[in-house]
Amino acid sequence: MFAFFAENLAPIMFLSLIVVLLMGYPVAFALAFVGFVFGFIGIEMGLLPINLFGAVPDRIFGQMSNETLLAIPFFTFMGLILERSGMAEDLLDTIGQLFGPIRGGLAFAVIFVGAILAATTGVVAASVISMGLISLPIMLRYGYDRRVAAGTIAASGTLAQIIPPSLVLIILADQLGRSVGDMYKGALVPGLMLVAIYAAYIILMSYLQPASVPALPPEARTLRGWKLGRKVVTSLVPPLVLIFLVLGTIFIGLATPTEGGAMGAVGALALAAGNRRLDLSMMKSALYATAKLSSFVIFILLGARVFSLTFYGVDGHIWVEHLMTSIPGGEIGFLIVANLLVFFLAFFLDYFELAFIIIPLLAPVADALGIDLIWFGVMLAINMQTSFMHPPFGFSLFYLRSVAPNRAYKDRVTGATIQPVTSGQIYMGALPFLGIQLFMVAVVVAFPGLVTHYKSGAAAVDPASIQLNVPMPGAEGENPFGTPTQPFGAPESSDDNSTPSFGTETPDFGSPQPSFGQPAQSN
Repeated sequence: MFAFFAENLAPIMFLSLIVVLLMGYPVAFALAFVGFVFGFIGIEMGLLPINLFGAVPDRIFGQMSNETLLAIPFFTFMGLILERSGMAEDLLDTIGQLFGPIRGGLAFAVIFVGAILAATTGVVAASVISMGLISLPIMLRYGYDRRVAAGTIAASGTLAQIIPPSLVLIILADQLGRSVGDMYKGALVPGLMLVAIYAAYIILMSYLQPASVPALPPEARTLRGWKLGRKVVTSLVPPLVLIFLVLGTIFIGLATPTEGGAMGAVGALALAAGNRRLDLSMMKSALYATAKLSSFVIFILLGARVFSLTFYGVDGHIWVEHLMTSIPGGEIGFLIVANLLVFFLAFFLDYFELAFIIIPLLAPVADALGIDLIWFGVMLAINMQTSFMHPPFGFSLFYLRSVAPNRAYKDRVTGATIQPVTSGQIYMGALPFLGIQLFMVAVVVAFPGLVTHYKSGAAAVDPASIQLNVPMPGAEGENPFGTPTQPFGAPESSDDNSTPSFGTETPDFGSPQPSFGQPAQSN
């Protein structure tokens, strides 16, 4: 029994973590608890060094000094300020009026505003709640199918998961040991493609079931002509400028993601002040929510560090690598199993927990198989996006449920009685968009160039052309070790080719001795 436990300590530890998580304990404390318990067991069994946990303080302070993670509070604060400043409401109203005359116009507005909010806020909860509060009553007022309306809002809010400056992309870049800027560049095209596929689904619904996505009636379109054009310009230009300030400077190399996040936070404050909506209560609530989310992330990260310290100590990473590389099909088999694992774990874990628990186990295997880690990270980010849409545990569905009407009410504009939105309707509306997200995962797997274009601007280096020239102080192009000392007796002039003199004449040792067989000469 002892030998079996010692040989299988890594899989037993991983299964114990799953059991503790399913019992409902907070993820950060579950990770640290399992790490400490199995660490002490390994020490008592002689499998781990007695000073194993002496490395914990270094790991904690190492994460505290990680500048990459500093981008998380900046982007979170920026998103919360923009959400509370009414930018989402202005965008939804303006774009809804712009697309109002066509079938599905409000749904198009939700999708495009979701993309803009994703590129400025990067926070799923803020996007879903904002659009749920603003758009859902209007969509219900004018006869939208409840399933289509709920699914569109929930899915559009999850675009903040994949479109930069997504918080999960920052975490993935940190866990994979890659540049956040490269991760942003790689995720941009798949994110925009996802927006286009969402819009294509609404177009399809407008032809198959036109009654489910009606156009706005003429009396609801209050902005026309130059008034609509002016409203579009004044509503769209500020967030687009902010998007360039944040993402453009990162993409062209003028700023790091942390610096871009800091500029975005300042820009969000400027926009809120320009709209005369910046006050002390908004600042306090945004700072409180930012501190709460940042603490949530750092506690999970510290718990994951304790868990990984013990897990790597018992060679858990080797167990995972052998397990995953022995899957039939090589690279394709590994990608299929990795995506299935993330998809099913997303029923129970959110994207932060998946990023801190699963990615560190899968990344070394992907690297050993020669898989580009940026491509691998973007693919898993799209897959982890499904964690928001899984019935019945999807967080995006929970956010929408919290703001959707749960009882009948009288509309303040039309005076009609609006029936409530049931949880079943929210879940059924999420299924088509869940399928679209999985389809996008397959597209990224089939066409890696959608992500790996981030390497197109990198300068190619020929290893054969590399020369190592070590500059020496004071050498000035000459021998850095000075002029070599001449041998003793050597001529001082380099032009003298004479035989060196050793200071004495060549000694005379007399006549040569006769060889054997020859007579001696007489005088």
